[in-house]
Amino acid sequence: MSDELLVRIVTDPDVIADPYPLLRELRETSPVHRTGFSDFWILTRFEDCRAALRDQRLGSPEPGEAAPSLLASSRQPRRDGPRSLLFLNPPDHTRIRSLVSRAFTPRRVERLRPVVKAMTEELLAPMAEAQGCDLIDALAFPLPANVISELVGVPIADRDWLRPLVSDLAATLEPNRQPGEAERAEAAGAEVNQYLNDLIDRRRFEPADDLLSGLIAASDGEDRLTQQEVATTVSLIYAAGFETTMNLIGNIVHTLMRHPDQLARLRADRSLVPSAVDEVLRFEPPVQIDGRYVRADTEIGGHTIPQGHGVLTLLGAANRDPAAVDDPDRFDVGRSEVPMLSFGSGIHYCLGAALARLEGQVVLQALLDRFGTWAPLDDNPPWKRRLTLRGLASLPVAFS
Repeated sequence: MSDELLVRIVTDPDVIADPYPLLRELRETSPVHRTGFSDFWILTRFEDCRAALRDQRLGSPEPGEAAPSLLASSRQPRRDGPRSLLFLNPPDHTRIRSLVSRAFTPRRVERLRPVVKAMTEELLAPMAEAQGCDLIDALAFPLPANVISELVGVPIADRDWLRPLVSDLAATLEPNRQPGEAERAEAAGAEVNQYLNDLIDRRRFEPADDLLSGLIAASDGEDRLTQQEVATTVSLIYAAGFETTMNLIGNIVHTLMRHPDQLARLRADRSLVPSAVDEVLRFEPPVQIDGRYVRADTEIGGHTIPQGHGVLTLLGAANRDPAAVDDPDRFDVGRSEVPMLSFGSGIHYCLGAALARLEGQVVLQALLDRFGTWAPLDDNPPWKRRLTLRGLASLPVAFS
């Protein structure tokens, strides 16, 4: 029965629209479940998922190791290319993450806040004049790519050209890609990589106050990132930070329109904006699944998972585990503590968590300030048929 539930996550339109009752059933009936699809396990309880994400016996396959089929497409490193942080195990992961963290700091992210505000206001202006708009096309799609480009230091003249390539890159995170997506993602990756290498060459001679220059300069004693490590890291920031934040923005607006009482609380008390963004991240996480390759036999939730098997942590299920969250199916923008795994946990905790939160907060604050009415133009907007990333394909809204 559990395998049938898993198939419905990406095939049943009703489940795609609202997967959480099914995830609850899976968590209650088979919380540590070995699937019939291959040597694959599904985890749905908060503590089991957190333990798996923190356990360094669970990581990525090394080159030459064969991952289970469902995991291979999204976590198996390419043999002919450099490996990003997403695919690295310690000690290589430790070295690169340490160097990247010297440049990608919370302070650098926070300095972007006024820039993100200005970008958001520029995108909201035409929305105010229109009778209605697709929030995804008008705001959620263009903003994250532009913000990352500003962070990295991509010239303004190149950003419109780069945006669709970045969109194609996001497919590298999905195991269930649509026809042609893998080929487009690979082609986009090659083009973005070449562009970034050219930009790195320019920054070596003309450094600027941007992340790219910071990554080039980052050092630990005599150790520095190689040119390809810099390019691969920036590509990962684009791939992991673009569609996830686009989904977050759409999920914020959609969830609040479906909970008008909570939207009214925000209008009355703007100090709740940060906790509201975190509550959306918990309640409707833009990343639903994080996979791991079992590098040594590991016990999780009373089950021994053998070396060579794969594990999928279902973050959307874990975030609504009543053992971790009081009344987890209630959306509450005033939760004082929001336990969640939406950014992962352990050594692979999302580098861009602070940036995603900042963008969500700026967008929500700007929408509250500018528009007194948010009216959905489609009561059942379409969701993308994704397994890893959860977001709306479109979100028609009338703002006034």
